[in-house]
Amino acid sequence: MAKAMKDHIAIIGAGAWGTALAIQALRGGQRAVLWARDPARAALIEQSRANERLLPGVALPDGISITADAGQALAGAALILLVVPAQALRPVLQSLPALPAPVLICAKGVEAGSLMLPLEILADMHPGIVAGVLSGPNFAHEIARGLPAAAVVASHDAGLRALGVARLGSASFRLYGGDDPVGAEIGGAAKNVIAIAAGAVMGAGLGENARAALITRGLAEIARLASALGGRADTVAGLSGLGDLLLTATGLGSRNTSLGLALGRGESLTEVLAARQGVTEGVATAPALVERAAQLGVDLPICAAVAELVRGRVTLQEAVARLLARPKRDE
Repeated sequence: MAKAMKDHIAIIGAGAWGTALAIQALRGGQRAVLWARDPARAALIEQSRANERLLPGVALPDGISITADAGQALAGAALILLVVPAQALRPVLQSLPALPAPVLICAKGVEAGSLMLPLEILADMHPGIVAGVLSGPNFAHEIARGLPAAAVVASHDAGLRALGVARLGSASFRLYGGDDPVGAEIGGAAKNVIAIAAGAVMGAGLGENARAALITRGLAEIARLASALGGRADTVAGLSGLGDLLLTATGLGSRNTSLGLALGRGESLTEVLAARQGVTEGVATAPALVERAAQLGVDLPICAAVAELVRGRVTLQEAVARLLARPKRDE
């Protein structure tokens, strides 16, 4: 394995999104070190110059180094991307040495149990780290291929925003800065839950009208929760909110939508998840998101219906009936 390079981008997590971001970093003129927890997997990716299991058909260009040594990946890094599933973020952070550079979290979700957002987990594990999130409507396979896309680097730290935009942006990947990381995180977490609902509606044959109404009302739920947590409603109307929701709830490549589609067709959650290699974040996020909202007195009826559905407490028909029977009110 190649030695870690100075002034590079360290990418912690060699899934589809982490691999795509390594390719994007190189496209933006940066060197990248991609860290995989499993040494055998790191060696396979290095040898084959591809992550065929999770990002098939995409070659890793020269300039990307793969390692299972976290210290090697982090040493000399100018920027760190944490690209692991939200539920794996805490154990991965526990395994890492001190973080020597600013961090952008690329995970979307709410941690089960603690009910923390990714930035809150990072602050809990590594206090004082300059951090933000990279979020937006991005499918990994499209970013890896260099298709046009946009995203937001959201942080309270203006220097990190500028660093992220400069280091990761390119002609095909337009990055915007944002100073509302809370709004960006809530948009990224909740859209996966709404997407499960949207897929279930289509799988059950309930029609495009129902899906459009559900996505629109789901966006209102995201805005309510973001505001309650100190974020802004206008953030939810941007790339990390509406943009991400539209992609995830309508794109054929969305794992959350496809899971909802299968549930709507009557397939069991256990069978659907057993047949998958990637993580479907909305399944674990839905109950945690609803519980976090309840602590704040925020009503999330669609997210609550998804939480009950994935827990096996209601059927899809029961969930739809409950939503339609809610008291009438002004929009």
